[in-house]
Amino acid sequence: MKSYTIQEINEILKGEVIGNTIQHITAPEQLEAANESEISFIGNKKYEKFWSTSKACVAVVNEDISIEPGENRAFIKVKNADLAMSQVLALFAPPTPLFTIDIHPTAVIDDTAIICNGVRIGAGCYIGPKVVLGDNSTLYPNVTILDECTLGKNTVIWSGAVIRERCHIGNDCIIHPNATIGADGFGFRPDPERGLVKIPQIGNVIIGNGVEIGANTCVDRGKFSSTILGDGCKIDNLVQIGHNSKLGKFCIMAGNSGLAGSVTLGNGVIIGGSASIKDHTTIGDGAIVGAGSGVTGDIPAGKTMLGYPAVEARDALKQWAILKRMVNDSKK
Repeated sequence: MKSYTIQEINEILKGEVIGNTIQHITAPEQLEAANESEISFIGNKKYEKFWSTSKACVAVVNEDISIEPGENRAFIKVKNADLAMSQVLALFAPPTPLFTIDIHPTAVIDDTAIICNGVRIGAGCYIGPKVVLGDNSTLYPNVTILDECTLGKNTVIWSGAVIRERCHIGNDCIIHPNATIGADGFGFRPDPERGLVKIPQIGNVIIGNGVEIGANTCVDRGKFSSTILGDGCKIDNLVQIGHNSKLGKFCIMAGNSGLAGSVTLGNGVIIGGSASIKDHTTIGDGAIVGAGSGVTGDIPAGKTMLGYPAVEARDALKQWAILKRMVNDSKK
């Protein structure tokens, strides 16, 4: 079992220790569930009230903490407790699933595929013609990568994921289980004789560096050119990204949200859970779309939108207040 003193942890966090404890720290845990040998964190002042009943011996806290740690307990003050706690979690992280052999004998690898240095390929994987797997990339069991795809260095593809033909994924990416990259875009047109005619989707998907894509998420290939995800984007589970959409750098999409075709997101856009974005919509840099919102038109940079259909947040809150008052008045 891993264990650290508070001084050893603070060497990494480079914070300020308030109080003291001789207890060795064996794990991180949330305040309410922690025991006497565990470290927790207080990322918001509203959680300070839970410290007195918590058994944690140490908490990572923000600099504006207004309580004392108490006897044989300590705080590590840092500028951002959430970011610091990510370093603590990394200290205690268990090892990833073991590869007893770098390339499993049941993996099917086309003779024309290029497998670079340090690549690990699990049981039952399929690697198609002219695929390139970058240095130190990892494919867990039962991953499918079809013809002419490329993976960058240090990229990890978890079990069940499918990367369809001609798609390109950058360095240091993580694709979680059962995600599908490069499925056909949803393109059909009515025809009086043939019913719904499928429009061929002949583009691909290009994913930048440092992108993470959650389990069961789908990123559709472009109809003509590419669906693009910029560097550093973080996509949650069960997200749909439609064909020819383009995401700037460091965008966030929470679970069950979706982009229709040809949506453009600027840099740093945040899409809340279950939000829906209409096709051919442009959302400017740093804009935020609240959870459950429905966006039907372009959004300028920096705006926060709420509601269905989405309007500026302050207008949505006014509408909800008026509606609530009308409902209450009707009950009198």
